[in-house]
Amino acid sequence: MTSSRAPIICLAILLSGGVAPAADAVFPPGSRIGLVPPPDMKPSRGVAGFRDPRTGAAIVTIEMPAEAYPSLAAGFSDEALKAQGFKLETRETPRIGVGGGILVSGEQTEGATIVPKTVLLASDPSMTALVIAQAPRGAPAAVQTEIMAALRTVALRPPLELDEQIAALPFRIGDTAGFRPVRVVAGNSVFLTDGASDTVRDAEQPILIVAQSFAPAPPLDQHATFARAALAGNTFIKDAVIERAQSFRQAGVQWNEIVARATDVQSSRPVIVMQTIRFDPDSYTRMVGVVRAEQRDGVMPRFRRVVDSLAVK
Repeated sequence: MTSSRAPIICLAILLSGGVAPAADAVFPPGSRIGLVPPPDMKPSRGVAGFRDPRTGAAIVTIEMPAEAYPSLAAGFSDEALKAQGFKLETRETPRIGVGGGILVSGEQTEGATIVPKTVLLASDPSMTALVIAQAPRGAPAAVQTEIMAALRTVALRPPLELDEQIAALPFRIGDTAGFRPVRVVAGNSVFLTDGASDTVRDAEQPILIVAQSFAPAPPLDQHATFARAALAGNTFIKDAVIERAQSFRQAGVQWNEIVARATDVQSSRPVIVMQTIRFDPDSYTRMVGVVRAEQRDGVMPRFRRVVDSLAVK
């Protein structure tokens, strides 16, 4: 997110008071961003944030690198917000922890819909925090007032250990098959690899990404189409040719798995991709493993061990 569009893109994806001490803030599992939520909001399942199940009002917290703040802050200018269909109503500059912040509220036009939204961007020496709140269309003014009050209480805590972040994931991996987790993203995804580097480039090491989405799973008769579209959406591979695609039932739920030959975009090396999706009634979990073609025999069975050990909490 390096353009002035970034804050509003984040809005489209989801969503002068004192700052509450961190001890009073509620931190979603695995998140460094906490706040005192409105009375009817509870921590969301699978997403870092809070939601009112009765009204649908929601607050989502997003953690980004510290260096992201300047470019994101530039996107909070009146002109940039207006260009993205955001009608600005209020602007504040609260102090969050040891850093500064920008707090804006207004209405976001999304197609034919106008949605009340409030956004906080906060800086910290070790991170950038983006907090996005959305109220239902036509919500009473009191709802927006509560949301504004909640965003003024945002508190940031020190970095969590990787083990703590993994323990907070909405799923459990019983057998890592020799892969090591190196990063948790957004509280619902984990990146694993096998090798000395934590950042994998040019397909130099096998990678495995496990991510859970709490968007509704597609109907059973659309699983295969959904899986093929998901595979095609991977931007780090190209020229995918499917070797095997199948749907099956395991552990009481439906699954779909695709194995394909492809080309790594960065290095142009031939790779093998294994994508397995577990479809639960109210969510789905997607696992994507990538390995260089000449290493497939030793690595693909290990991908399988990880997949088979997955348990949703």
